[in-house]
Amino acid sequence: LHITTNNTIYGTEWKIDPDVPKDVPLIADMSSNFMSKPIDINKYSFIYAGAQKNIGPAGCAVILVKKDFLATGATNLPSMLDYQLHSKNGSLYNTPPCFTIYMIGLVLKWIENYGGLARIEENNKAKAKYIYDVIDASDGFYRGTVVPEDRSLMNITFRLPSEELENLFISEAKKNGMIGLKGHRDVGGCRASCYNALPLNAAYDLAEFMKNFQKQNG
Repeated sequence: LHITTNNTIYGTEWKIDPDVPKDVPLIADMSSNFMSKPIDINKYSFIYAGAQKNIGPAGCAVILVKKDFLATGATNLPSMLDYQLHSKNGSLYNTPPCFTIYMIGLVLKWIENYGGLARIEENNKAKAKYIYDVIDASDGFYRGTVVPEDRSLMNITFRLPSEELENLFISEAKKNGMIGLKGHRDVGGCRASCYNALPLNAAYDLAEFMKNFQKQNG
């Protein structure tokens, strides 16, 4: 069974690990919420995650795979797609992206010094709560696009009463030093991404801006 643990476009996130029969491998793309909270890796046969959201610059993928599952892989693959080959060569079959790996090491040390994944999760929950609380208290001016139990901590998606107001919101936010709030091109609306590197005060500032914007335009 393959799952994507966080959907950046729609703002949804798996809150629990799905139960699967013992003979069914659980595989997950965790690219957008990897290292944002503790996970039970023993439940998964294979985890892969692009580094670019939470643990480093773009250009590298982190792979966690059980050895017995790795042994079941196909053998007629191109070398760059053959994880058995990479494993046998200590992930050094080809020249690795050295700078990206170095930066990942620095980020992992920062996470450890910060207090580990449990504290990272606390911080991410606090950031998301600032923004979701404004949405829920806005009497429909801001409309969340996801039912509360499935809301993502990483990507908060919402709409305003009209596209004109959404465009004004994004424009005014930019004037206040807040960028990247436009929703994905496939769905429109607005999206606030709260990855690990976003400071808590940045989420607070956005929440306060949202309150003021509603007062002026609601």
